[in-house]
Amino acid sequence: MIDAAGSGKIDDDAVKTLKSAGVEVRIELVVPGPIIDSKISRLASRHSWDPLLEAGIEIHEYQPTMYHCKVMIIDGAWVSVGSTNFDERSFRLNSESNLNILDAEFAAQQKQVFKKDKKASRRVVLSDWRERPWGEKILELAASLVSSQL
Repeated sequence: MIDAAGSGKIDDDAVKTLKSAGVEVRIELVVPGPIIDSKISRLASRHSWDPLLEAGIEIHEYQPTMYHCKVMIIDGAWVSVGSTNFDERSFRLNSESNLNILDAEFAAQQKQVFKKDKKASRRVVLSDWRERPWGEKILELAASLVSSQL
């Protein structure tokens, strides 16, 4: 089980790896909603969501305010928190760093924060996602063309 809060922009290789892991993987993401400092980053991120939703990954858009968390909780025991996004630019180009903590009590505390954030979010459902307006899809595609620079 992976609970993660982040940009929602995920590297294609990471998606393929998660989809073909050969083990049960359940992923829930809380990502920025409509209140964001970079509209183009949000559009580029959203362009990659279809295969994630199709693979059963839950995506929740945070609604109340700007959201810029980068936290991952794995199996209720391991927490990774820092500046790294789960995307190619963070992995290969930027000088990013995370603190990794193996502590079930700390992970449980972070899980409660994640649940609270998820309650303040709107879940994206695959069927609704595919029915969004063509204008949104075109803007997301256009933004995705420059995503490596975001």
